[in-house]
Amino acid sequence: METQQVTAEFRALYGTEPEGVWAAPGRVNLIGEYTDFNDGFVMPLALPHTAQVAVARRTDGVLRLHSGDSEDGVTQIRVDDLVPLAVTDSWWIYLAGVVWALREAGHEAVAGGADVHLRSTVPTGAGLSSSAALEVSLGLALTELHGLPLTRPQLALICQRAENAFVGVPCGIMDQTASACCEAGHALHLDTRDLTRRQVPFDLAAQGLALLVVDTRVKHALGDGAYAERRAGCEEGARLLGVTHLRDVPYEELDDALAKLADERIRRYVRHILTDNHRVVQVIGHLDAGDTRAIGPVLTQGHASLRDDLRISCPELDLAVETANAAGAYGARMTGGGFGGSAVVLAEESAVADLTRAIEAAFEAAGHRSPRVFPVTPAAGARQLV
Repeated sequence: METQQVTAEFRALYGTEPEGVWAAPGRVNLIGEYTDFNDGFVMPLALPHTAQVAVARRTDGVLRLHSGDSEDGVTQIRVDDLVPLAVTDSWWIYLAGVVWALREAGHEAVAGGADVHLRSTVPTGAGLSSSAALEVSLGLALTELHGLPLTRPQLALICQRAENAFVGVPCGIMDQTASACCEAGHALHLDTRDLTRRQVPFDLAAQGLALLVVDTRVKHALGDGAYAERRAGCEEGARLLGVTHLRDVPYEELDDALAKLADERIRRYVRHILTDNHRVVQVIGHLDAGDTRAIGPVLTQGHASLRDDLRISCPELDLAVETANAAGAYGARMTGGGFGGSAVVLAEESAVADLTRAIEAAFEAAGHRSPRVFPVTPAAGARQLV
């Protein structure tokens, strides 16, 4: 997607020049799923795919929002009229929510409104955090245009609040932090308890490796209650174990913790969170030791946990993982919120074509919609383009 195209479309739409174009990426999570709202560890990397917004400030309190990826016209609303949870099924609420959340945080400069034109290459419904890309792109644009005193982690928190309180999706902090803070060539080790971050080198090409994303094209919607139910189940598990968050239960005490839980569903959720936090630690150890191939089995173990304990997989995701591993991948797992979306596959770069054909053939044989399979390299986080 050319930045000049976004600029030209803004000009044709609004009759003026934008003050700049900002981009924020989607993300794929390498390991650590559903751990972020449990104060745990996650390890995302930014995608080359981005949401781009061309933006110009207004002074009349009007917010005009348009997407070149939607057949909708311009959505116009007064900043004073933004109300949480008033609309739940439109793309523009993610952008409007950021304006609302910035104002709620005391940044009254955004009350003047803005003209916004959006284009995104982040696949929607694929578990690649297309919503966080929208939020962070506009959040960074407004932060820089108004000179707001916000660090990247602070901006991520405001965008998370937009999604939690305005849109109504109880997501953790991972997606927005990844979009705002990731660095090219690295995976981001994020401790969601204190928001400390470490950029972990993840140069796949240098080792002859590739990371594939398999978009099953099965759409999911995190607002449908399944995500919230699992979050509530994890919180109940923490309460029953006498801790604030499941992060407080050491992995070494897993068996003792499970023995204290009578509810089989809560027990499964707790087991996933504790073991996936441990898998993040294992992956970092392998990467620090320079043994990237060794993370493959850890990814596959993570998928089994998501499938069997958290129960958020689906036949298409399971087929992608099983087929990739049978065809010679080092490991694979679903990524994101589940119930569709995408899987990640670690493999030799030379095996990408064969793996892709094997996965596509397996989906065709099973009568599934043809997946979208593409390699990704760790990209940069949000930035101004022009």
